[in-house]
Amino acid sequence: MFTRLLFLCGLFMVATSAMAMTIYKSKDAYGVVSYSDRPSKGAHVFVFRDGMVEHLERQVRLIITKKNGVHSVYVRNDLYAPVEVELSFAGVKNASGVPGGTIRRVIPLRSSVRLAQLTAAKGGRSLAYVPKFKYSLGDPSGPMVGYRYPLPWRGGPFRISQGANGPYSHFGPKSRYAIDIAMPEGTPIIAARGGVVVKTENRQSGRGTDASGNFVRVLHDDGTMGVYLHLKKGSVCVREGQRVQVGSALALSGNTGNSTGPHLHFVVQRNTGLGLVSIPYQFNQPVGALPNFALGKQ
Repeated sequence: MFTRLLFLCGLFMVATSAMAMTIYKSKDAYGVVSYSDRPSKGAHVFVFRDGMVEHLERQVRLIITKKNGVHSVYVRNDLYAPVEVELSFAGVKNASGVPGGTIRRVIPLRSSVRLAQLTAAKGGRSLAYVPKFKYSLGDPSGPMVGYRYPLPWRGGPFRISQGANGPYSHFGPKSRYAIDIAMPEGTPIIAARGGVVVKTENRQSGRGTDASGNFVRVLHDDGTMGVYLHLKKGSVCVREGQRVQVGSALALSGNTGNSTGPHLHFVVQRNTGLGLVSIPYQFNQPVGALPNFALGKQ
């Protein structure tokens, strides 16, 4: 059964084009779900949600305090990682102290920073403005350190079911250089590089509401981040703010989120300027000796 599942996962990845392919999902009379790149009777298009979105609204937020006619505008960062923010003001009326242009700043972890202080230009009249606020996890400054990643799991050998620039789902900025490794659900997942756990999700069942499923995000010392996705519900054994070392237990592999079968999706990302992008990386040893379906090898 597992071999058949690996083959089905691999089927998604066999293509000569780097563009996204159309995948069709069907279910037979026995309830068995199948996926194919060819339409069949009763099949419908399987929509991949390329939505690796971490909801940080409660941990990175704009706070405006008003006292004695003075409006102080702060950014509060409750994460265990820096965030880059961008702030500007529109619809300004009767306000002085408004910055002449867009403010862009890196807010340190677990801190609150005042970015602006506004007052009424003419006394006795109210001031008005609309703040426009953007943010992205991580600090875009500083050089990356060369690093070859040890395999982030125990067991195997396993086969790659989709590689970098894979046509099924590895074509967006956040996942272009990700690698999917098909493995049985419950395989121990370990840290491939030391760092601080920044964000986790541990409560999602099946496809749920987040395409990433359950995950662990680790911030490395050079500002890059390793993300381990589609983990088994309830298996994440690290907490936000915890420092982990190479080989530290993180969770168990699963089949949650937008996953076509049990596998680990491992990606390394960096903020390159108000946005996280996937960056190339290499494992320090071959991933087993089995075919790499992402490259179309049988």
